[in-house]
Amino acid sequence: MFALIEALRPRQWTKNLLLFAGVLFSLQLGQPAMLGRAAAGFLSFSLLAGAVYLLNDLLDADADRLHPRKRNRPIASGRLPAPLAWLALLPVLGISGAIAWWLGRGFTSVAAIYLAFNLAYSAGLKRQVLIDVFVVAIGFVLRAIAGVELLLPVSPGTQLSPWLLVCTFFGALFLGLAKRRREISNAGTDAGQQRAVLEHYTPELLDGLLLVSAAASLMGYALYTIWPATVAKFHTEALLYTVPLVAYGIFRYLYLVRFSESTEDPSQVLLTDRPLGVCVLMYVAAVAIILYHP
Repeated sequence: MFALIEALRPRQWTKNLLLFAGVLFSLQLGQPAMLGRAAAGFLSFSLLAGAVYLLNDLLDADADRLHPRKRNRPIASGRLPAPLAWLALLPVLGISGAIAWWLGRGFTSVAAIYLAFNLAYSAGLKRQVLIDVFVVAIGFVLRAIAGVELLLPVSPGTQLSPWLLVCTFFGALFLGLAKRRREISNAGTDAGQQRAVLEHYTPELLDGLLLVSAAASLMGYALYTIWPATVAKFHTEALLYTVPLVAYGIFRYLYLVRFSESTEDPSQVLLTDRPLGVCVLMYVAAVAIILYHP
């Protein structure tokens, strides 16, 4: 049981905190019912993502055994028998689907699209250069959309900001490229054996793409804070003052890509790098104060 829980990768579930963005930016953070729906959405997506991780580990077990860290995963190491892992997929997906259906058809549709993208990723897209990181980025965009869809059945006036999608896409693309850059550095000459798509990337290419995606993320967020529709919605331009926090977070991550092996796992970075964690907490606190106590 412990091996199965580990295979669902609970530490990776921090990515699904993005589902709370809809509640935060729709000014409904103070409503327990909305928070409850966001929490249910978080659980549904976490179980869904866990099932995807489980499937990936089943399909990649042979390759994982060649990786210095992935070989310790439950399936690759043999602590979780493959037949039991296959058997566990159905109830995990079933619970996730039941929660999604309770949250509404819109949320269920987004969750189904997320699952379809990840199945396509596991089936072959993960071996296609550039497409692999684009699929990962789209997964984050779908999380952001799901965070709004779960509110619509009880709050029809909630609107999905296109700026949320833009910032999410480029931010997630930045993290995906950073992960590939660190994987190449950590693996050295064995990169292609540990992940086939790494044969098509070079450090120089990834460094250039990282700078482009970082700049797009920062500029996209800065424009969002001063966009007329944003100012009209929140009745303040003070979100502009959170731009330095976003800039620091991006620059800190770029620094870690160069000097820390942990950036091969973005979720682990968030949980272990104290300056970055403090920056994220300060950003969330600043946004809450600006939006809810102008």
